[in-house]
Order: sequence, then C-alpha cells, then structure tokens
Amino acid sequence: MPANVHVISHPLVQHKLTLMRKKDTSTSSFRSLLAEISMLLGYEVTRDLPLVTERIETPIAEMDSPVLDGKKIVIVSVLRAGNGILDGMLRILPSARVGHIGLYRDHETLQPVEYYYRMPGDLADRDVIVVDPMLATGNSAVAAVSRVLQDKPKSVKFVCLLAAPEGLAVFHAAHPEVPVFTAAIDQKLNEIGYIVPGLGDAGDRLFGTK
Repeated sequence: MPANVHVISHPLVQHKLTLMRKKDTSTSSFRSLLAEISMLLGYEVTRDLPLVTERIETPIAEMDSPVLDGKKIVIVSVLRAGNGILDGMLRILPSARVGHIGLYRDHETLQPVEYYYRMPGDLADRDVIVVDPMLATGNSAVAAVSRVLQDKPKSVKFVCLLAAPEGLAVFHAAHPEVPVFTAAIDQKLNEIGYIVPGLGDAGDRLFGTK
C-alpha cells in the first residue's frame, strides 16, 4: 500500500463498485451507484473533522452536544465526471461549498489542459476535498490539486473511485502531503492511459455519452 493512500474496503463500497464495473450496467444505475458509493467515501474522508460542543436544549433537558468546528468544507469537482461524486457527497454534506475545475486530457500527450476554474472565496480557513472518479495517469489529479493549492486552503484531500499504481506514483511524487481516498487500486494502465480492469470512461458511463 503506498504511503498516504486509504482504500475504503467496506463491503457495501466493494459490492457497489463491482456492479459499476459491469459493462452492461445502465447509465441510470451507474449514476445511482456512484452517488451511493460517494456518500460512503464521504463518510470516511470526513472521519477526522474536528468537533466542538454547543449548548442545546432537547425536549427533555439541556446538554452540551458536539457540532462541527470551523468553516464549511469545500468540495471541488474535476469536470465533468467529478460531478458524479460531488452529487453523492452533497447528500451527507449539504452545506458544503462547491468549486469546479475544468480539465480535459489531450489524448496524444495524456497531459491535462485547464479550461475552467471557479472556487469559493476565502479557502485559507477551509478544508478542501478534490473529487474525480479516476486516478489514471495522475496528470489531471496533480494539475487539479496544484491549482487548488495556489489558493492556500487549510487542507486538501483527494477522493477517487479507482486508482492505478502509475497514477498514484505520479500524484505522490508531486503532492506527497495530500492523502488519497479510493475504493480500489487496480492492476495497471493500458497503452492509451485507461485503468485495467477499470470500468471504462467514467464520464461517458455517467452521462450516457461516447
């Protein structure tokens, strides 16, 4: 296991991931499964959020009860496939702020090209979760996190559905301090930069495009 990588081995995550991998899984089912897995990944990635106590009154008595400390989390979606994870995470973090990074991969060089960047203001006091279903070559993930770090957030984590060993190596060579949360580390990349065995192109399967 590479350093600073967390594989979420929960049985529900692994079961739903298997269903997503199947080539005959429909677009609607793929979309629903990704949202469901994203909620479970969100549960794990937020496990260490700090708490403070707040004085409240229940119907029975007053008490000191835990609430999240600090400013709201920012979830940053790497367009377009990242929106599938974003939608699921917003179900358990409905008050989170949202940012978007538009990147596409040049199919000849496999390098990312940025075309859009929009972020909430004042990241200095906020924890940021960057989401993208596939960590394949690692180039897009490195570019996305590098761009976010320019705004000097309090912390950054990267969440993906699948990772390739090659992509993890590239990512942590650039950002060894940034933890990665994933549902699985697959075997390798093929000659055109797709994860093997993988699940195909996450964006195409999520939106029903080719």
